[in-house]
Amino acid sequence: MSFHLWRSLLVAMSVFVTLAISMAMSEVSAVDGDRFNTVLLSGSPGSNRQAVQKPNVILIMVDDMGFSDISCYGGEVKTANLDRLARDGMRFTQFYNNAKCTTTRASILTGLYPRGTNSNKHLRANMVTLGEVMQQCGYRTALCGKWHLGRDKINHPFYRGFDSFYGLLDGCCNFFDPTQPDPKYKGGRTRVFGQDDKLITNFPSDFYTTDAFTDSAIEAIHSADQMKKPFFIHLTYTAPHYPIQAKPADIAKYRGKFRDGWDAMRESRFKRQQEMGLAAKSWKLSEGDSRAYDWESANHDFEDHRMAVYAAMIDSVDQNIGRLLETLSQTGHSEDTLILFLSDNGGCAEEPGGRDPAKRNPGPADDYVAVGPAWGWAQNTPFRRYKSWLNEGGITTPMIAWYPSIIPGGAINRDVAHIIDFLPTLVELGGGVYPKQFKGNEVLPVEGKSMVSLLKGNGREGHANLCWQWAGNRAVREGDWKLVWDKLNPDKQWQLYDLSVDRCETNDLADQNPQRVKRMADRWFDWAEEMELKIKRK
Repeated sequence: MSFHLWRSLLVAMSVFVTLAISMAMSEVSAVDGDRFNTVLLSGSPGSNRQAVQKPNVILIMVDDMGFSDISCYGGEVKTANLDRLARDGMRFTQFYNNAKCTTTRASILTGLYPRGTNSNKHLRANMVTLGEVMQQCGYRTALCGKWHLGRDKINHPFYRGFDSFYGLLDGCCNFFDPTQPDPKYKGGRTRVFGQDDKLITNFPSDFYTTDAFTDSAIEAIHSADQMKKPFFIHLTYTAPHYPIQAKPADIAKYRGKFRDGWDAMRESRFKRQQEMGLAAKSWKLSEGDSRAYDWESANHDFEDHRMAVYAAMIDSVDQNIGRLLETLSQTGHSEDTLILFLSDNGGCAEEPGGRDPAKRNPGPADDYVAVGPAWGWAQNTPFRRYKSWLNEGGITTPMIAWYPSIIPGGAINRDVAHIIDFLPTLVELGGGVYPKQFKGNEVLPVEGKSMVSLLKGNGREGHANLCWQWAGNRAVREGDWKLVWDKLNPDKQWQLYDLSVDRCETNDLADQNPQRVKRMADRWFDWAEEMELKIKRK
């Protein structure tokens, strides 16, 4: 049986069971907002006040992709479908994630900063998830792809607001066969894959995760249509997270395109970003990285090869987004669907397995390779650092918003926004109200702010400050000022940047502004205590 037929039979059974349950239910509880059938949006382009149906929502997130990889953000990867979304929608230049897979996913789902450091405890009974609130707004909800927040009932997608789940409960897996264990140098684990509340342990020969997650999302669209409900789909690709594995035809498109090296790639990307208006002419490209390799002494063929595989993985994502857009067109949803696209953190500098060409072979299912720190840094042009670090390269994501009925086409939005803003934004668009109680528990107040005004091309009152932490790295942003603690900084002290004139963080102003440094550092430590982080004040 082919993979696509096998998946279709599974989803047909799931839809049948769900319809039976739905017909048997006499009443559905709501969070103050299920009675709304339309959303009133004032000030949208071309009208003073416009009533629209609740939008369908597809929230797409890729994994470990850099700020500048896709072509509409200056990259070499041919992403025609994402370019279309950007051309007809809005690109953000100061949109922030949490620099790490788990913490970003927790914040998107809850509208809150993550509490504590244990990813299995980021979802709690006193938190309501985006899936749960969208269900109460009348949506059919689906999580298609990577979860990475736990497998118990308190933190499993099928029990935390998603009518259907298909994907990876772990952080990464083999793209062609998720049952293949990680190599010993990555711990030797077999990753956990599932559908709804069941595990999947067998995969067909033509399996590829990026395609499979898209198949699941397309099926979720059809399922919602059958139930005559709007859909909310959280589509979370594992690409281009390592192991870097792609189809040979996709890899072939990019072989030879990266033989000039990471330094040259950064310079050409930065130039394109300036031409696009994403980077100001006054910006100074950040220089070097303490962990990057010297290009002249590198094996150029191997380095070109692994970056070509990485590019091919992003190309495959774009192809699949094209499949989604075609499905929206075929089902009549091209004008009533909001698509949001982002990455969970910056490009990744990790390098399990090393970079010895005699041992590593990027691309096929039988090896496990990563791009390493030099490419991982360059993927975030023009910014400093990468995943897990809190300079702009670790926390700034490309973010595209597309909704033809509301969002002005071709817009570049330079307002500061954060992933905690997704939940209040989507609840507002869905006609709901964030609850004070849920399933008998008092719920923490949402910490994000609605972006509906930004999506319409207007301004909003932003966050007073934003804070981050991961694995010894720290940051706080207040207005245009940003304070950063880089654990690799040999001086072991805070660094201060004025992002209004120095977005690439090249000019440390800490010595000239000791009072500001102290005040912002105190704010960060206050926040850290609120987030249950056991860190001594310095």
